[in-house]
Amino acid sequence: MKTYVLYNAQSNNGQGKQAAKRLETVWKDRALTYMEARQLDDYAGFFTKLAPGDTVCVCGGDGTLNYLVNHVDCDRLTHKIYYFPTGSGNDFWTDLGKKPGDAPEDITKYLKNLPTVTVKGKKSKFINGVGFGIDGYCCEEGDRLRGVSDKPINYTSIAIKGLLFRYKPTNAEIEVDGKRFSFKKAWLAPTMKGRYYGGGMMATPHQDRLDPERKVTCMVMNGAGKLRTLIAFPSIFKGEHVKKSMVHVMKGSRIKVRFDRPVALQIDGETVLGVSEYTVKI
Repeated sequence: MKTYVLYNAQSNNGQGKQAAKRLETVWKDRALTYMEARQLDDYAGFFTKLAPGDTVCVCGGDGTLNYLVNHVDCDRLTHKIYYFPTGSGNDFWTDLGKKPGDAPEDITKYLKNLPTVTVKGKKSKFINGVGFGIDGYCCEEGDRLRGVSDKPINYTSIAIKGLLFRYKPTNAEIEVDGKRFSFKKAWLAPTMKGRYYGGGMMATPHQDRLDPERKVTCMVMNGAGKLRTLIAFPSIFKGEHVKKSMVHVMKGSRIKVRFDRPVALQIDGETVLGVSEYTVKI
């Protein structure tokens, strides 16, 4: 029986392997075999060749989990998959009620029956959420800053500057299980499988990733000017923004969001540029 640690070297600002080594202080009684996940010749095939009794622990952030669910048929996994977060945001881990340094968790059940999002004709699964609006802009700007500096990215700062100066809201048309809604001056329109995204923002506090009805939640923040939106924005970190009149929450099995101009979108933190619409299906 072997214990494999599949790590993402690029997570945690390039400190992924070192961060994964912290696992040795938790699983002291195991001999760990470290493997760089994205350098495996056959990532999906690795899981099919495991021997009975082998253990796999995935180390990385939310993007690492997104890579896993889009490269492996997790609905057919025969081994348990453990997770030990070594990313910078770790929204999935937060959604499970876990804290940094907690022991690895068996996440196999969370990897099954995931929703898909279609963007520009490409369909993919997601584990946390799809961000559209200023959240996508924050990822776009974060990617740009990461390309010119090795300093940690402060997404809250990016969001504040975007709200005040750089990002302009759009008009949105949203369809939820056949019902259509229109929103003027939409700042945010994410669709969520979990509660958290963006490094700690509780966008949909009542969303259950194990919802027996398997529905997802679309949250829209719209209608307000820059100052009012900026004042309300910090409440999203505690999920209290949903109490405000400028926020609308809708649940469904099929959600389509269309903006009246192309903007950046993010899927579990991975940026897609120039997007006018997306469709989520269960």
